[in-house]
Amino acid sequence: MRRRTLAALAAAATVALVAAGCSATGTANDQAGSGGSLVYATGEPDHLTPGRQTVAFTQVLSLFAPLTETDSDGKLHDVAAKSVTSSDNTTWTITLRDGWKFQNGEEVTPESYVKAWNHTAYGPNAWENSGELASIVGYADLNPASGKPKTKEMSGLKVTGKDTFTVTLDHADSQFPLQLSQAQTAFYPMPEAAYADLKAYDAKPIGNGPYEMTEKWKANQPFTVTAWKGFEGTKAKTEDVTFKSYSDMNTAYTDVLAGNADVLFLPADKMTSAGSDFGDRLHSFDAPGIDYLGFPLWDDRYSNPDVRRAISMSIDREQVNKAIYGGLYEPATALTPPNMSGTQEGICGEACEFSPSKAKALLQEAGGFDGTITLVYPGGNGLDSLYQAYANQIRQNLGVDTVAKATTDWASYYSELTDKKIAGPHFGHWGALYASQQNTLRALFTKAGGCAPCTGYYQSDEVDQLLAKADSAGSQAEANEYYAQAQKAVLEDFPVVPTFFDKYAYVVSDKIASLPAVDGSPVVPGITVK
Repeated sequence: MRRRTLAALAAAATVALVAAGCSATGTANDQAGSGGSLVYATGEPDHLTPGRQTVAFTQVLSLFAPLTETDSDGKLHDVAAKSVTSSDNTTWTITLRDGWKFQNGEEVTPESYVKAWNHTAYGPNAWENSGELASIVGYADLNPASGKPKTKEMSGLKVTGKDTFTVTLDHADSQFPLQLSQAQTAFYPMPEAAYADLKAYDAKPIGNGPYEMTEKWKANQPFTVTAWKGFEGTKAKTEDVTFKSYSDMNTAYTDVLAGNADVLFLPADKMTSAGSDFGDRLHSFDAPGIDYLGFPLWDDRYSNPDVRRAISMSIDREQVNKAIYGGLYEPATALTPPNMSGTQEGICGEACEFSPSKAKALLQEAGGFDGTITLVYPGGNGLDSLYQAYANQIRQNLGVDTVAKATTDWASYYSELTDKKIAGPHFGHWGALYASQQNTLRALFTKAGGCAPCTGYYQSDEVDQLLAKADSAGSQAEANEYYAQAQKAVLEDFPVVPTFFDKYAYVVSDKIASLPAVDGSPVVPGITVK
């Protein structure tokens, strides 16, 4: 996702990644801020600089416009880019649209991107989203294994004209245009004015998007953004948006119910009550994420794929969905969510279907199970009821003693996982930052993909080769064929139990007239108020 550490992935399990509010055509229309205001309830930001933020997607994506974006159907459109083209999937030419400016009046130029990307990638700066740029030639030079970098610029970035620059990757990658879309914020530009005082910029960034800051962000204080009349994309529908941070999302839930806030990502422990509390003001959207159970593949007790399949078939996902998620989620039948191009729902087949009799027979054929199945999950993340439900079903349907065990916190969970000390099947979640099967399949099922510990360090030469072929594909349809083959190859080994396709659920106040969404998250500038 952001080539980030597994610890940072904890946020992906609980925080919605909010899509940018930009025009799919990249041309201005409508009047900016046709009226009204709203209060958006969020967690406290960490940073507002695109190359640094990890939990402030909602705020940052209201201030900046991406080069490309995917629409609600998963189709890719150019936004700040006029075109993104390549003849070999390795060297890409990005042509910018004419007339785009930053909110301080500076022109948005190829240099605005190249300088920002180099600054984000430069190792000594230690910017959190640096890893999103890791496939650009020269990234390694800015991040040497030891010592200080000898250069501050990636050789794979070249300004080639007043509105063009090229990006050379270290391998062919057919999905690169998708990586430039809304949630990979390391790919955003910065104005020259930012570099004079980066700390001040972080508190009041100057973007190229539909809203501009009207005041500095101060820790634990609300701040307001206002529709920017100079935005060249589709104008924001609401004049002012106030971002109000909460340390307790249950308090935020109560505030939305009372009309003191207007939009909130639904807390997990409110999923079963939100329908009765909010009625048609509860919104659920397809998200680019999947939940699963991973396995300690180094443990002989879980080395047989049929043992893993038996555990999968012993779980009644429909019942769990109703009891834990209030019916908002969707049982997983593939390794990637259905809103990703080419995902074949049902490719998992019988192994993802609830059948206690077949599960028990399969386990017996595999030699049974010796000892206790211990399900492990990070404590303090609201997962207790979910893993107790899994444990109860596995115990009842396989006839094997099964317990659910929470670690003290995320850090201890992470340590157990990476040190190969985890006791059994464990929590797994992947939320993609761009809507391509590549992101999920590469991250979870390749050694260097970013989340090898998440899947027991599973590795398959066949899967690696199929994903490389997808990277070199001449069309999305061809890439999707290789992704399907890769999924079949992974499922033959069955290193994980797909459990649920994620849904991002939101509750809103009576004030909200419409809540459009992309990639499962509200497009802030598209929200309208009554």
